[in-house]
Amino acid sequence: MSLTATRPEAPPAPVELPSGGELARRAHADGIEFVMALFVDLTGKPCAKLVPVEAIEELETEGVGFAGHAVGAMGQEPRDPDLVAIPDPSSYMPVPFIRPGLAIVHCDPHVEGHPWPYAPRVLLKAQLARAAELGLELKVGAEVEYFLVERGPDGALRPADPKDTAARPCYDARGLTRMYDHLTEVSKAINSLGWGNYANDHEDGNGQFEQNFAYADALTTADRVVTLRYLLSVLAEQRGMTATFMGKPFTDRTGSGLHMHLSLWRDGQPAFPDAADPRGLGLSPLAYSFVAGLIEHACGLQAVLAPTVNAYKRTGASSTRSGATWSPRQASYGGNDRTHLLRVPDGNRVELRGGDGSANPYLAAAAALAAGLDGVRRGLDPGDPGATTSSPLPPTLLHAVEALQADPVVAAALDAAGPGVCEYFAGLKREEFFEWHGQVTPWEVDRYVTAF
Repeated sequence: MSLTATRPEAPPAPVELPSGGELARRAHADGIEFVMALFVDLTGKPCAKLVPVEAIEELETEGVGFAGHAVGAMGQEPRDPDLVAIPDPSSYMPVPFIRPGLAIVHCDPHVEGHPWPYAPRVLLKAQLARAAELGLELKVGAEVEYFLVERGPDGALRPADPKDTAARPCYDARGLTRMYDHLTEVSKAINSLGWGNYANDHEDGNGQFEQNFAYADALTTADRVVTLRYLLSVLAEQRGMTATFMGKPFTDRTGSGLHMHLSLWRDGQPAFPDAADPRGLGLSPLAYSFVAGLIEHACGLQAVLAPTVNAYKRTGASSTRSGATWSPRQASYGGNDRTHLLRVPDGNRVELRGGDGSANPYLAAAAALAAGLDGVRRGLDPGDPGATTSSPLPPTLLHAVEALQADPVVAAALDAAGPGVCEYFAGLKREEFFEWHGQVTPWEVDRYVTAF
């Protein structure tokens, strides 16, 4: 299948670029020497240029150019004009714990003055604008799970902590202590950014960890997930380890998810809680309709939430060393029950558990929002919690891609900023499936660990 992008037929009017000032003032006040202008492609690959502070005003007013085809999965060919990354000053953050004098700013790629519809951050912003038309705002909390690995004498990947061998390692205080320096360095780093790190734990797989931070608006949380993956990767490398977010790096151990806690807000107030809920979960009718939308579109969502061949080794697992996979196989919902696709820990939020560690957080949030809002618009009801008539989730990436293309709501979410993105994304995923033939090989593991 050709992956040539379909160009938007009627692009919006050129966007007036920032006039400059805020980014430069903050960078100079913080003693910044270089700013990393960063964005991700459709696969979640972080792309950046280092801009010296002497050129910060030019970055803020004109952006910085990239050859889009060289970036990766961004819907461009070698003949196409530059992607120009325009910084969002509100996302600026100093990161001296990576390098003294360094800062990061997230950017929105543009082409010839127009927001580029294949840019995940642009796509999420377009979907958030649709929610705003209904007077709603999406807030998201994200659980970023990852493994710390190294390569042994035989060349095979193994947990970076050689003593991390217990059959039930989750929450093990000794494992936390052995990785204390890494975990506390990460915690201090993200707290210095004001993210509100509130817990750091050893997860269910040997070598697996999770470091939590406070929820925020969807765009801010997606930026933070991208930033955290970058920070974890770099800080782990400085200690001779590799941090991987690959969904299933070890066949006999629990995989890594990207669980998203979702809530809708209206006029600054939460729209999900309802103490009078007759079903006992503390949810409002609007929340139930949102849940119903996610359930109805669950199969189409999976190609976005679990976008690699390896992801389906996680959701298809029948057992692990610990005795649980922690990955849903049915499109169901329930209370504080982690076997469901949608867990409702309390009336403030619902947890979408289908996300794999390789998910692009911008696309995942955009697609989930579109699915939930479809339920809200149509006034859908999900039925009673724990219903057994739920649909099985796609067993492979190919099944998930077919479900995505057959789901007009999720497909439209990928096309929210312009036509052609869904077909392009589906083409990428189909090529990946047929390249790997659905098998996990050492070469595949190496590729995924490097990419994620």
